Amino acid sequence: MSTALIIVDIQNDYFKNGRMELVNPDKAATNAAKVLDWFRQNNKENIFHVQHIAADPALGFFLPDTKGAEIHETVQPLENEIMIIKHFPNSFLETDLESKLKEKGITKVIVVGMMTHMCIDATVRAAVDLGYETTLIEDACATRDMSYEGKTVTAEQVHYAFVSALNGMYCDVKSTEDFLQQN
Repeated sequence: MSTALIIVDIQNDYFKNGRMELVNPDKAATNAAKVLDWFRQNNKENIFHVQHIAADPALGFFLPDTKGAEIHETVQPLENEIMIIKHFPNSFLETDLESKLKEKGITKVIVVGMMTHMCIDATVRAAVDLGYETTLIEDACATRDMSYEGKTVTAEQVHYAFVSALNGMYCDVKSTEDFLQQN
């Protein structure tokens, strides 16, 4: 079984002083970097970095040719690693991610990145729908506080609501530590 790492949207705008700051992005990025290091040591050719570039400036972040849209320093791609540019939450939608995974004979994906409630959820669900055995490394993901109808849901609650909805029925959810110990 060939496995790939998909690192979704760990970009500067999600960090301190970015245009869309998340809660604890540094912790998530540090954990993602640990998984990335494991892949670099054990599975070098199957690393995919996904970068969101806003197709519409109204999004307000990940604007083309800005520092905020750049991949964060903790998970900088190496020359031999594949970059996928996307314009939608789902990393497969209108990108060549699926064709590149198929080219390499990938059957299993490990997903890390940002934001749990949006691009991670969309990407994990799409991966499963496309037939990939999918693992989400939950503590290598981050999100933000959300609100609706005057009610605020904390980032932690948002994160665990989405992770728990995906766990088991949709994908395997693990911590960074569990992933590293089991592989």
